[in-house]
Amino acid sequence: MKRTFDVTGMTCAACSARVEKAAANVPGIASVSVNLLKNSMEVDFDGEAATVAAVSAAVEKAGYGAYPRPEAGASSANVQQPVQTMNDPAAEAKRVRMRLIVSFCFTIPLFYLSMGHMFGWPLPGVFLGHENMLTFAFTQFLLLLPVIFVNFKFFRVGFKTLAHGAPNMDSLIALGSAASTIYGIAAIYRIGWGMGHGDIDFAHAAAMDLYFESAAMILTLITLGKYFEARAKGKTTDAIAKLMDLTPKEAARRTPDGGVEQVPVEQVRVGDLLEVKAGQSVPVDGIVIEGGGVVDESVITGESVPVGKHAGDTVTGATLNKSGWFVMRADRVGADTTLAGIIRLVDEATSTKAPIEKIADKIAGVFVPAVIVIAVATFFVWMALSADASTALTHAISVLVISCPCALGLATPTAIMVGTGRGASSGILVKSAEALEVAHDVKTVVFDKTGTITTGKPVVTDIVCANGVDERGLAGLALSIEQRSEHPLAQAVAAWAEAVGGQVQPVVAFEQVAGGGVRANVGGACALAGNARLMEQAGVDASAFEPRARALADEGKTPLFFACGGKVCGLVAVADTVKPSSAAALEELRAMGLRTVMLTGDNERTAQAIQRLVGADEVIAGVLPEDKEREIRRLSAQGRVAMVGDGINDAPALARADVGIAIGAGTDIAIDSADVVLMRSDVLDVPAAIQLSRSTLRNIKQNLFWALIYNAVCIPVAAGVFSFAGFTLNPMIAAAAMSCSSVCVVSNALRLRSWKPRFSSDAAQQIAATQCDIEEEATDATASEQDIQAIDAGAPADKEIIMEKKLTVEGMMCPKCVAHVKKALEDVEGVSEAVVDLDAGTAVAKLADAVDDTVLVNAVVEAGYEVKGIE
Repeated sequence: MKRTFDVTGMTCAACSARVEKAAANVPGIASVSVNLLKNSMEVDFDGEAATVAAVSAAVEKAGYGAYPRPEAGASSANVQQPVQTMNDPAAEAKRVRMRLIVSFCFTIPLFYLSMGHMFGWPLPGVFLGHENMLTFAFTQFLLLLPVIFVNFKFFRVGFKTLAHGAPNMDSLIALGSAASTIYGIAAIYRIGWGMGHGDIDFAHAAAMDLYFESAAMILTLITLGKYFEARAKGKTTDAIAKLMDLTPKEAARRTPDGGVEQVPVEQVRVGDLLEVKAGQSVPVDGIVIEGGGVVDESVITGESVPVGKHAGDTVTGATLNKSGWFVMRADRVGADTTLAGIIRLVDEATSTKAPIEKIADKIAGVFVPAVIVIAVATFFVWMALSADASTALTHAISVLVISCPCALGLATPTAIMVGTGRGASSGILVKSAEALEVAHDVKTVVFDKTGTITTGKPVVTDIVCANGVDERGLAGLALSIEQRSEHPLAQAVAAWAEAVGGQVQPVVAFEQVAGGGVRANVGGACALAGNARLMEQAGVDASAFEPRARALADEGKTPLFFACGGKVCGLVAVADTVKPSSAAALEELRAMGLRTVMLTGDNERTAQAIQRLVGADEVIAGVLPEDKEREIRRLSAQGRVAMVGDGINDAPALARADVGIAIGAGTDIAIDSADVVLMRSDVLDVPAAIQLSRSTLRNIKQNLFWALIYNAVCIPVAAGVFSFAGFTLNPMIAAAAMSCSSVCVVSNALRLRSWKPRFSSDAAQQIAATQCDIEEEATDATASEQDIQAIDAGAPADKEIIMEKKLTVEGMMCPKCVAHVKKALEDVEGVSEAVVDLDAGTAVAKLADAVDDTVLVNAVVEAGYEVKGIE
């Protein structure tokens, strides 16, 4: 089982590598993943409580703290738990800011005092002259002490980890600033000795070797970098924070006596009846049992079109009831709600590691010790070259403080966190960092047909009856045998048969035949319903119907044979309409250089008809559910494969694929088996998910390149390798460079916050072609909303029209423009309906009350169009 720990004391990649190694060595641990950015650790272990305690002890022995988070269900189902236990970046930034203010308050006068004589700055007489050298030096030491005090964390953690044999970034800072401080203190003693023995030249030389300003500046500049880093880290968790903000705080619960009480949402239990008014958020997931409303579900699905809800419809927690009133029954509460699941998925995804991060982990494990060795070697090499101790120490300290293991540690997790968060806000839930990385390298995308490329809601289109069988008779047979099946095609046939008036007959021995159809005993005779293969296996002669079946299949319809008593009674054709965005999605994938394959259990002709509609590169038809996984394995041998599906029979294939992508409206089993979940059930999100993966991986590689090239170039420069050419660095500049490095990495990752899917021109045209249907849905939803608002106000939904005004509108280019103008006018109080004609360039406003012409004109102008006249 898995358990999450909060880890304290980590400051760089070397820390996370040390913590991971310590936890991994505990018996009973299967795997460990440490996230430096979130200061957390995911542990897969044997489930024993003793193992949890052993992990905490092992990490503490390594010099850090590890505290297990409460297990799910240990307390009230509080969806905020995953985020509340995270280290708060805002609080950390506040603490660092206070340290920074104190540091600057003492570092600035220290720098002025130590460097003023070099720049000719005016100094008080008490610090001038040979006789005041000791005062000059000791005052600098006193100004340094508060800076060391407020930043003592660097020394405490740095030397502690050094003592444990696992030095980290704090160790480098502590060694560099401590060496500067100790060298300065030694200089004070030398000044005192020189003045006491009358050797003024010796004392003056010692006064030039004070390094107090370097120590203070190192600590201050590193703290400045930590402050900017903490602020930037806070922005990387914006996506989770925004999701948490969506969580409703209260619910209006009905009491047994018929009243209503306001209760915290944590107290809502399954089965409670909740009232939701206009303008309120739906508190939990449930079903509407009374009333109705228009619900904005964009916070969950990303779809901007509001959806009308009535009795029997499901509603999702955190969605907004824009208008209307309804009573709902709570079905899923607390950690079981859709929003809680999204937050959990995002949190888990940002806690996992991408394979590319292993590169940084390996380097980080030896980075700090290597830097210390290089610094020591630098000191002795410069001493061997007959340089003075001051020069040798300067180069050694510069090596220590310019090295930046932070950048290596932050390169991957920052990009992963921002990328997965941006995906979540776009309705693309990535369940692991590994899936996010692998998706960028996918070569083939395989689509299940039903419910993925098609709507999954088929309808009966054609009926062919055998001689001596009428439509009602065929409908009775179809209804009797198909009403027990859960297959979408069977449900469509049952709905048709019921509408026709078919009479249900007694059914026994019902059996589903995988990849064929169903078999049962109806009215004492053996009855079959399914494809031609099922008829052939049962020895039923269906040759008379095969030409018609082939013709229907060529039209993209699925022919279903019905037989009873060994004879075919008729043929029913069912069509599953293609989703409006399917063709555009496959076109975009081709533009991205990916191969597209459609996988279906339908016959070859039906599959090819759908292929022609959506433009798939290849179609594999007649595949039984158990064979889908085998086909994915075969395709995987040719390159990495992504599988897109929604049904239970897709689960094995989703699990087998390199990247499994589940349509959000699909089954829980399919979603559990997938690596990526598309909440909007829009096929266009498939290329969007792959684009997100590519953008994130590109960002990670940029970060790793910067972190590696920075250290590879700056460490030799700091060591004085290029001093012969005049390139050297003093410790203060080195500290500033080190601070900038980690800030640059985090800032680069934050660029992903502006990521948006970008479609090719061909795909864009396909998308535009479906916009009319989308705008019609929006118009219908708006009309429903207005009806509900009218009911809320106690007025009839339809008002008497007293006047019509015709506006001549310029700037309308497409049906989307028509919808905008229509909505703008209908939003005006007093306008009952607006009829917009794109070809004529006019809009007729039907008024139920008197409305000034200026108000109508302004409404259209504010929508972005121009009014040339009104009559």
